Amino acid sequence: MEVVLGIDNLIFISIITNKLPEAQRSRARRIGIGAALILRLGLLGTIAIIVKLTDPVLTFFNQAFSYKDMILIAGGFFLLWKATREIHHNVDPDPGPDHLNAAIANRSIIAAIGQILILDLVFSVDSIITAVGMTDHLPIMVVAVIIAVLVMLFAAEPLANFINDNPTVIMLALGFLLVIGTTLIAEGFGLHIPKGYIYTAMAFSVFIEALNMFARRNRKINRAVK
Repeated sequence: MEVVLGIDNLIFISIITNKLPEAQRSRARRIGIGAALILRLGLLGTIAIIVKLTDPVLTFFNQAFSYKDMILIAGGFFLLWKATREIHHNVDPDPGPDHLNAAIANRSIIAAIGQILILDLVFSVDSIITAVGMTDHLPIMVVAVIIAVLVMLFAAEPLANFINDNPTVIMLALGFLLVIGTTLIAEGFGLHIPKGYIYTAMAFSVFIEALNMFARRNRKINRAVK
């Protein structure tokens, strides 16, 4: 479950770090994923407090909100903003001065790591609360978190390179971030969306994109032969 939940985070990390100069990308990924491990282990150390984050603390229009809900909503809006901004930068054929300034800001490794940490916090709170619902044994949760982060560490470089080498995959990944952001907001407002539906839709989208990639490759081979 930790590995599956980490996919969302890994997609975001890949897109953010690919905006950096090539020499800084691997370092930023390692720092971001390492910070995720430290953050999740630290949160596990305060698990009694984390569990209380699900208690309602605010009521608005007869809707009760907990700290967890507010964190999910804030994180969801952040993902929507970031994904929409990246889509705009990718589809705008003639970026103006504002876009150039944004591109320069995105190349800052500190800014990239900061954005990664914000999403790490959101996904860490969500994953830890999910883990608490599955087991009461802290050592099991610690081992699961460590394994999940190690998988992310090894998968980050190939995934980031694959996304960077395939422009259409970038748009697909940004679409995933929009879906994830919308899901976080919905869960923050108390609407539970089964993760299985979301990941099934993502898997189907990846399958279709894989078919498109094979078709493009075959067309290139045919043109080269002719």
